[in-house]
Amino acid sequence: MVDTWTVENVAERFVDAARTARRLPRVAMQGYASTWPIAILPTDAYPDPHKLYRLPPPSSLDVERMLEVMRWVQILEMDERHLVWMRAKRFDWVEISKRFACDRTTAWRRWKRDMQVVADLLNKQMQQQKQ
Repeated sequence: MVDTWTVENVAERFVDAARTARRLPRVAMQGYASTWPIAILPTDAYPDPHKLYRLPPPSSLDVERMLEVMRWVQILEMDERHLVWMRAKRFDWVEISKRFACDRTTAWRRWKRDMQVVADLLNKQMQQQKQ
């Protein structure tokens, strides 16, 4: 448990949530299966030695922490959410600045402001729970 939320703590939790979301199992339509191709080629029968395999599914604690971060995101506006998640997914500041049509330092300032807003809200909630 964190005593006081800082911008760095909040940003780290967002990065962890993005990693956890990436590790969740893929969503597929139930009841649909393909039998094509019937013949299995030798290239399909053996796994590719150069393929990068997915990480194992996240633990229940990781999922709970991710859901907690998802609740935090609800206090931000839509553009702020996009900015925060792009940075959590480790997009470069240049790419983020292109997406929001601003300078990279402006994008960084907006991201830092959004992280501070979340940190302030969490600190306020912690103080209310202590009282």
